[in-house]
Amino acid sequence: MKSKWLHSTIVLLLMAGTLHAKEFSVRDFGAVSDTTVLSTAAIQNAIDACSREGGTVLFPAGNWLSGTLILKSRVTLRLEKGATLWGSRKLEDYLPNIPQYVALRTRGKTKQLIFAENASQIAILGEGTINGQGAFFADKTAKGVQYDRPHLIQMIHCSDIRIENVSLTNSGCWMEHYLACDRLQIKGIKVFNHCNKNNDGIDLDGCHQVTVSDAIIDSDDDALCIKSTSDRSSEDIVVSNCVLSSHCNAFKLGTETNGGFRNIVAGNLVVRPSLYTGKVIYGHETGSSAIALEMVDGGTLDGVAIANVKVEGTNTPIFIRLGNRARPFRDNQVITQVGRLSNVTLDNIQVTGARNLGCSITGIPDHPVENIRLSNIDICFDGGGTREDALRTVDEMEKEYPEAEMFGRLPAYGFFVRHARNVSFSHVRVHTQNGDLRPAFALSDARSTSLLALDLESTAGSDCNILSEKCEELMISGSKISGSSNTFLKLQGDANKKIALMANWLSNATKVADIGKSDKKEVSLSGNIH
Repeated sequence: MKSKWLHSTIVLLLMAGTLHAKEFSVRDFGAVSDTTVLSTAAIQNAIDACSREGGTVLFPAGNWLSGTLILKSRVTLRLEKGATLWGSRKLEDYLPNIPQYVALRTRGKTKQLIFAENASQIAILGEGTINGQGAFFADKTAKGVQYDRPHLIQMIHCSDIRIENVSLTNSGCWMEHYLACDRLQIKGIKVFNHCNKNNDGIDLDGCHQVTVSDAIIDSDDDALCIKSTSDRSSEDIVVSNCVLSSHCNAFKLGTETNGGFRNIVAGNLVVRPSLYTGKVIYGHETGSSAIALEMVDGGTLDGVAIANVKVEGTNTPIFIRLGNRARPFRDNQVITQVGRLSNVTLDNIQVTGARNLGCSITGIPDHPVENIRLSNIDICFDGGGTREDALRTVDEMEKEYPEAEMFGRLPAYGFFVRHARNVSFSHVRVHTQNGDLRPAFALSDARSTSLLALDLESTAGSDCNILSEKCEELMISGSKISGSSNTFLKLQGDANKKIALMANWLSNATKVADIGKSDKKEVSLSGNIH
């Protein structure tokens, strides 16, 4: 009984911070607070000494200049308030590491300010700043898979990691890349990354059991990106209470998707325009997309839930894409299978200031996206689409790089859905600041689709509110339109089957439905108020 009491007491003391690990001040190892003096060796000596006993490497208030630092097991880097770790401006001060773990971006030499591989119980904490001075490195991309510009932080095959409260800025490439890591906690950090190409905020790559919370990220490239650049999936990841700004994608799964994604939950997010006023390197000033879910390299995306998102200004609020780029991550590898994208839930999303491209949910022929549920969504678009836009034929582009703007201006101002199964929209409102002559929804090769309690806006002169082509088992119920409409539902071609239009408020529509060449026996209209 006494030993149990003693063990519990020790655990409580550790949790309360009463028992402190040993501190190793970089100053005691010869580091100099001077941005003209390189202190790499002194700081590394402090890390090495700390690793032997376990403890904290302390950066006191001041300015510390360094090249590559190798973080080791049982080491915490703590930056006090007023402390800044500066990355060297000289490329020769960064070690050309060749990681042991094989992935798309580790096939060649990589460079980092802070690097760790096969380490555990590591952390970067404190109220200080790490500045990579990334603007001083020219882009030297080689074959699109390796960079001569240093990442700020790269951790590979590590476990039990904490990154808390620090400010991170100006990386030469990605700000933070966590590859094949387990039990990672990122909390309360601030990221500002607008000085070079590939300036992502956070990249989680094939990691398991991850939480990201209370982060503020403002980046030129993707803000918070979950990837899979090897055959290891990214799974069991929770993102919450974050403010995301990006000239590209705010919250993204992709582009690299070899291993796939499982059990990803994101909630309580604000997506807003970047505060950066300089030149946009990639993307657009307002951002390419707020939410981008992509599967293009043969993996599986299964079980993604996103809720409670407020978006202000973006080109494409929602982009869901199954493609077949099939890019390998190993030399001489050939990917023959098409991936899968299924079981996605989006709920309670409010968007203002969206541009006029529209949102898309698309698979490719014979490989549909499946089980996609969208509810309680309100999106206000700029509008301005024309009748010519409404008549556009959208190329499949199944081998192309997936990006929210890849299809151009879509034939629907709200949602374009193609090659899909079991997609449902419930309590979704789409409207425009200016008139738009495209339908709100355009569906093609969509099976088992339900449109429930929609609130759609129509512009005089538009052909229809909902366009259906080659769809089967389509049910529209409890929906209404504002503005004048020629036809609420238009069935294009002769391949629409099992269409039900029930209990909709359509008093503003000239015509409830235009079934065209469809078999009348395949269409049921009942209880609509017109």
